[in-house]
Amino acid sequence: MPNNKKKDSFILQAGILASAGIIVRIIGLLYNAPLVAIIGDEGNGYYNSAYYAYSIILLISSYSIPSAVSKVIAQRLATKEYRNAHRIFCCAFIYVLVVGGIASLFVFFGAGLMVKMESAVLPLQVLAPTIFFSGILGVLRGYFQAHRTMAQTSVSQIIEQLVNAGVSIGMAYVMVQAVKDQDATTRASYGAAGGTIGTGAGVLAGLLFMLGVYVLNRKMIRRRIESDTSHPEESYGAIFKMILMVVTPFILSTGIYNINNFLDNRIYQQIMMGARKLEESAVAMDLSVVAKGTKISNIPIAFASAMSTALIPGISSDFVQKRLKGVRSKVAKAVKVTMLISIPCAVGIGVLSRPIMLVIFPQADSLEISSTLLSCMAVSVIFYGLSTLTQAILQSIGRMRAPIINAAAAVVIHAAAMVAMMLFLDETYSLYYYVAATVLYSFLLCILNQISVHRYLKYNQEAVRTFLLPVLASVIMGAAAFGTYQGIYALCKMNMIALAIAVCVGGALYFILVIHWKAVSEEELRGMPKGYLLIAAAKKTGILRETEKASKKKKSKKKSAPSRKMKTDKRPKVGRTSAEIGKSRIYRELEAEENEDYWLDD
Repeated sequence: MPNNKKKDSFILQAGILASAGIIVRIIGLLYNAPLVAIIGDEGNGYYNSAYYAYSIILLISSYSIPSAVSKVIAQRLATKEYRNAHRIFCCAFIYVLVVGGIASLFVFFGAGLMVKMESAVLPLQVLAPTIFFSGILGVLRGYFQAHRTMAQTSVSQIIEQLVNAGVSIGMAYVMVQAVKDQDATTRASYGAAGGTIGTGAGVLAGLLFMLGVYVLNRKMIRRRIESDTSHPEESYGAIFKMILMVVTPFILSTGIYNINNFLDNRIYQQIMMGARKLEESAVAMDLSVVAKGTKISNIPIAFASAMSTALIPGISSDFVQKRLKGVRSKVAKAVKVTMLISIPCAVGIGVLSRPIMLVIFPQADSLEISSTLLSCMAVSVIFYGLSTLTQAILQSIGRMRAPIINAAAAVVIHAAAMVAMMLFLDETYSLYYYVAATVLYSFLLCILNQISVHRYLKYNQEAVRTFLLPVLASVIMGAAAFGTYQGIYALCKMNMIALAIAVCVGGALYFILVIHWKAVSEEELRGMPKGYLLIAAAKKTGILRETEKASKKKKSKKKSAPSRKMKTDKRPKVGRTSAEIGKSRIYRELEAEENEDYWLDD
């Protein structure tokens, strides 16, 4: 029987998650401005040092849980093993309760071992309980992602960040006021601790939302489990073993992939405070400057991260059913859409770094250096976007060792390069060496992962429309946006207005160029979030014209429909046998059924 199941629109789901990710990062940037104003650049340095250390433990304990849970449950759902899927869900809960509890205790009591700056210890200790709750939240998100729906995760992320923003600003102010009679470093440390309280509050809010979603769907989940009587149950021992076999590689690859921020931060502290004998407060302010640029460059990377999250269930499902053509098709679409967005974002951030920084972090004493560093790290948006995606692809097809080896090689090479630059080159440019090491790491990881994907999938990405044309369009867009900003700012001296107009002009020009050069097709636009609006706008303005093939198809339909009607209507029923009338009716019914657009189960 035909089934009106929707087409597997993983790009649409990725778009939902990416939209939420971008909103989350924008909220993060917006609340960072008042937060830095309250705790200062020194406090921001302590905050980020604590946060990087917390992130590494979070990665090891629970950050990879959504992707890992999503992968293994999606494989069971693909074969309709609902009972086993729910058993995996329950075992994953037990796993994060144990591992998250141990990790939280380690961070609280071992904070002094993880950060070199003493003033960053208190903010890190405040973050310790958050690790425990993050694991539970990760399991719930992974469970719904396995069902190829990203709406629940998206909403929970937005709720989490909104609560985080409000509580961070409020508690930072309260903590600073509580020690207002102390020295500047103490105020900065307590203010950073207040900011980290917001992180925990946000995770709790997201967790409560996801628990509510699960409760609402509990009856439906139970019905599906009860209906599954044809598959043998997997033992809990086998499930725990499988979770460890899947989660451990995810943890290693994701941990090594993201360890560079923590490692670079630690190397900088060690060399500048140890070899260069700088004060802790000065190093904290330097790290704050780098962190500002990193936060801005992370916004477009959110799309690649969301794409990879949405990609894992679909590729895992296709791969386990040996549909390699479907795997390659999904990979090609995901890479192309990611590059269509990442490349112009990188160019835009590079040419408009100062006005962007002026809007978000307007502190005059660090504006120039932070803007220059942001321009330097802009290209990493492209490399990180592609490497994040290819890592998820390798994990989805069961090649867990490849991203671990690639990330480890990139970490070692870039760390060695950073140490060499900082020890043997002019110390005046130490922050530039930090950024150069970050770009080098993202580049190496991008290349190594791409080689691995080609090796295991025998897959080559189409280059001209995926890379070359978006780069050319982005260069023209960047020049137009920069010129527009300079011209408008010279007239009105208002940064926000000039930046908004420059972004609109650049975005419109890029949209026109990629369509005019056929870098993106109408079909690909339709698969994107709100793609029908983009198509409507492009057709209304004459940018996108109807293809000759589609036009012929429409004309043939118009001609064929009346002709069939004439043949059937003009023949009188008088004199025709019942068999002929029945045959005619059956023919019309079959023809109508054939023209219907059904999406069948794979």
